[in-house]
Amino acid sequence: MDKLSKQVIFKTKRIYEEPATGDGFRVLVDRLWPRGLKKENAHLDCWLKDIAPGTALRKWFNHRPERWSDFNLQYKEELAKNPAVAELLEKTKTQSCITLLYAAHSETYNHAQVLLGFLKEQLMRG
Repeated sequence: MDKLSKQVIFKTKRIYEEPATGDGFRVLVDRLWPRGLKKENAHLDCWLKDIAPGTALRKWFNHRPERWSDFNLQYKEELAKNPAVAELLEKTKTQSCITLLYAAHSETYNHAQVLLGFLKEQLMRG
């Protein structure tokens, strides 16, 4: 993306929260479909399951705060090699706001937060 491209706002939000007009382009970034949620109630524009952490890393992390630092590093390593990142970054050419949706209970210790930081770093590098 060149320096003249418009600024894109990335947000994170639990998929169980009500959709809002300010969400913009809504992308589910979980590998597994959220429990108890009907697909017609998700109001998704895209489900990008391949951008989620690999199964082994997801199971090892298990949303345990004491593993957050290591998880963060390992997931960023996965993202650096993941072609789904380019697919999501391509959306920044046509979308001004992208909301990364996740099902985890913790708003702090979840992979969407890592992904959010990673995407912002990629856009800053241009």
